[in-house]
Amino acid sequence: MKIRVTKIFEFEAAHALDCHDGKCSNIHGHSYKLHVTVLGEPNHEKGSSKDGMVIDFSDIKSIVKSMVVGPFDHALVLEKDSPYLNEDLRKRQKLILYDIQPTAENMIIDMVGRIQSKMPSNIQLHSVKLYETASSFAEWNAYDN
Repeated sequence: MKIRVTKIFEFEAAHALDCHDGKCSNIHGHSYKLHVTVLGEPNHEKGSSKDGMVIDFSDIKSIVKSMVVGPFDHALVLEKDSPYLNEDLRKRQKLILYDIQPTAENMIIDMVGRIQSKMPSNIQLHSVKLYETASSFAEWNAYDN
């Protein structure tokens, strides 16, 4: 039987949407929540430290912290040609730069790629939700892709 396992992460980051016609064109921050759900079959190797688990929650934590939370926490996420970028900002600020607008939708696509690159081959990334606010999120689902 296939089972879904989810772990939730939180981090702080700022971004600006240069072409936005509202407040989001300004640099602003969010308290992001990231829900990562994987799919797999529980291990049933007697005596294994992973007996009964699809994946150890600590393994999900290790992957997501190294690939997403660590790089994004307290970072400023901008487009590479953002008018906000200058030499001082490049020297003083933790930056993540995209070729495209750093919307929640585009950020989640990047995050999915980062997570999938480290996921064990027997575990499928099922879905990822990136909450920008308590009531607004982008969602990626393997079924849709």
